[in-house]
Amino acid sequence: MFLIQSALDMDASSRFLNQSLIDRHRDSLNKVDGPANKDDLFESIIYNLKKNKASVVSHYYVDPLIQEITEKTGGFVGDSLEMAKFGSRCESENLIVCGVKFMAETAKILSPEKGIFVPTLESTCSLDLGCPAAELKELKNKHPERELVVYANTSAEVKAMSDWVVTSSIAKEIIEDLHFEGKKILWAPDKYLGSYLQKETGADMILWDSACVVHEEFKSNGIKDLKALHPDAGVLVHPESPPEVIEMADAVGSTSHLIKASKELDFDKFIVATDKSIFYKMSQFSPNKEFFEAPTGGVGSTCKSCAHCPWMGLNSLYNLDKCVLELNNEIQLDESLIKLAKEPLDKMIQFNA
Repeated sequence: MFLIQSALDMDASSRFLNQSLIDRHRDSLNKVDGPANKDDLFESIIYNLKKNKASVVSHYYVDPLIQEITEKTGGFVGDSLEMAKFGSRCESENLIVCGVKFMAETAKILSPEKGIFVPTLESTCSLDLGCPAAELKELKNKHPERELVVYANTSAEVKAMSDWVVTSSIAKEIIEDLHFEGKKILWAPDKYLGSYLQKETGADMILWDSACVVHEEFKSNGIKDLKALHPDAGVLVHPESPPEVIEMADAVGSTSHLIKASKELDFDKFIVATDKSIFYKMSQFSPNKEFFEAPTGGVGSTCKSCAHCPWMGLNSLYNLDKCVLELNNEIQLDESLIKLAKEPLDKMIQFNA
């Protein structure tokens, strides 16, 4: 069963922040008083992390310099599931989450006793924006017989009403398990990941209509053109991408899975259909391999994502330094909301533990 529930009336081009506005905002964030170069910023961040008993956890999609300082200070770089697990077992009193807001909310839900902070509160997610809790609740009420399975790229309010929360690294296993138990599924919010899971598992799924602004922009024709220039290149695709892009892949999976594939598959070149900041980690594991951005819809000023999440791009060394220094931009959630959202998150973390 395949049903699309419209999340927003706006067309795709107006649904998301204008790229030029984001670029101007990012430039303004970088123009702050304080250290002016990488070495000074690293020194400042290292000092204030120790002073404020804090650790940094970062996603593969943030600026490579942020990934570098995260590793240098004993923090953690990973996908959203790995980030959640690290945050819950980290002994630091405070946690700085470099990624997007839902990741920080997840950290707060799993570790309510910790102070959770972000470099900027404006770093959200198109999937989160495209799945308002009130609208999803209406659809849920129409299908009370179904298990509500939501992607981690959602608000705390959405997680709180769900039966399961999943990340791309564990979604297939959980959907397979539910399908084996004979359960029907209501899935939100990413329609491409949902359709991929439906095809892979055969599960009976109703799909919410939302998409990632980065992955939706990858085009099969562009990959074919790039593949013609590099016929010996493997193709790595995140399952948030359109079906025709997924069909071209030598490996499909979460960010962690794609990094592993880039290391283990017998290719010296890869065309990568996910956020290009992942090249930092791929190059660490495979320094002699070449990585190419999969082409996206539009070029220059017409490109909505250019293979990089605009909200992830709002994280910078400058606002990270300011966050670590001042412990500002704290994530706060009501205790009742934390309690409700923690149940499906705990189920995810404990699944196959």
